[in-house]
Amino acid sequence: MDGLSSIIELEHICFGYDAGPPVLDDLSFLLGEGEKAGLIGYNGSGKTTLLHVIMGLLTPSRGTIRVLGKKIETKKDFLEVRRTIGLVFQNADDQLFSPTVLEDVAFGPLNLGKSPKEARTMAMETLERLNLEGFENRITHRLSGGEKKLVSLATVLVMQPKALLLDEPTTGLDEDARTRITSLLNDLDISMVIVSHEYDFLAGTVQRVYSMKDGRIQFDGEAEILHVHVHRHPVIEHRHSREGEQGKSHSR
Repeated sequence: MDGLSSIIELEHICFGYDAGPPVLDDLSFLLGEGEKAGLIGYNGSGKTTLLHVIMGLLTPSRGTIRVLGKKIETKKDFLEVRRTIGLVFQNADDQLFSPTVLEDVAFGPLNLGKSPKEARTMAMETLERLNLEGFENRITHRLSGGEKKLVSLATVLVMQPKALLLDEPTTGLDEDARTRITSLLNDLDISMVIVSHEYDFLAGTVQRVYSMKDGRIQFDGEAEILHVHVHRHPVIEHRHSREGEQGKSHSR
């Protein structure tokens, strides 16, 4: 991590659903301040589960979570995490629930105790930042897929997070929407973890890429590898298998 302070640190995390096999199995991971990391892996490899564990939406059976160096254990701790780290869900409809765009974006600040005037100002400034001026009175459920993704991002950025977790932010979007989101993420000077199957998108937004398999981080490397192996995830995993077992419990 080249001496950077850690934003998120996971040590020996284990998690499974009900009586099923472990989804996360002794997983360790570190996200540094200002680092933009891509997370890839086959469906069911635990990528979304990992994001939800970080946010406290799922509780691991074992392991340690630290955010900004603080050990996170209680419900109160995770409430603070959600003020520090923003999660953008894969399905925007899971994130947007208010009738209008302005109400959705202002909800977070209001929940933090901001006055209606302060919350409106913060929401309008964030919409302007994302080039969504004029969207404040739009009906949320009538937005296009790309517009919903942008508004979902606005509901998180208005909280001024120190890090972002994004779950498949460009899936199902047209080229214009993908380009717009790519540009917005590149302009953000904060840490982020981006889960995506779109390697060309990741290659244009992140610095490092991490591959998940069997509940662990199995490979990590510079994002440039995605330019070589774009849309060829098995090649990345095959390369790792030849490099030995040192990455099985990645940390730092």
